[in-house]
Amino acid sequence: MITNKSKREIDLMRKAGWIVAKTLEIVEPHIKPGVSTYELDKICEEAILSYDATPSFKGYQGFSGSICTSVNEVLVHGIPSKEKILQEGDIITIDVGANYKGYHGDGAWTFAVGEVSDDAKKLMQVTHDALYKGLEVAKAEVYIGDVSHAIGSYIKQFGYGIPMEYTGHGIGRNLHEDPPVFNDGQPNRGVLLKEGMTICIEPMVHIGKPFTKVLSDNWTVISKDKSLTAHYEHTIVITKDGCEILTTTRQEESLIG
Repeated sequence: MITNKSKREIDLMRKAGWIVAKTLEIVEPHIKPGVSTYELDKICEEAILSYDATPSFKGYQGFSGSICTSVNEVLVHGIPSKEKILQEGDIITIDVGANYKGYHGDGAWTFAVGEVSDDAKKLMQVTHDALYKGLEVAKAEVYIGDVSHAIGSYIKQFGYGIPMEYTGHGIGRNLHEDPPVFNDGQPNRGVLLKEGMTICIEPMVHIGKPFTKVLSDNWTVISKDKSLTAHYEHTIVITKDGCEILTTTRQEESLIG
């Protein structure tokens, strides 16, 4: 069931989103060659707990980490590990969820590890920009298919793959709620967005073909052709004239539209 959130609920989600964004800011300087993804996980967990929240992902359906750490061909759900050591030229997506007083924020960002290839830089930029193409369209009385179309039509200009089985989603008391937010689609289709809805928009992109594979740990999702992947995500609340980004620490960038 899709529900519009009350002012109180949005205020709690605004705090949860701020914690997500702050955690990403805290961990960024530690993303460098020689660091394990386990270390990054511990830094994020400590940050989330320090703001009186709990990691949304830890224990979720048995997931062991506080964050997802997805390196290179890993699209989503990478499990933090002492054995996974970052190397110069890697790219890594840090996906953070925070539960603050029963409400969730969810955000992801792809980071360069040292100096990366031009191909990696372009993939990251296109995926980042696709997120904002979706955000620019999201507002009350717009169909969710319009958001999906804005994201997908932008990505496809560059010949990249869009894995359609992984999507954005509604969010609130539950980490994942209706509606799904696809990263490609047709205008004027799907749910009609309403003021007060809270959703996550999150383009996930392969530099190669759009096919994926889940590894034997039943979590880690990779591009089947092992091409590089990128993933950016914001939690937003729909407003009359646009949307408000909840997963930011900078109020001046939060309102779109």
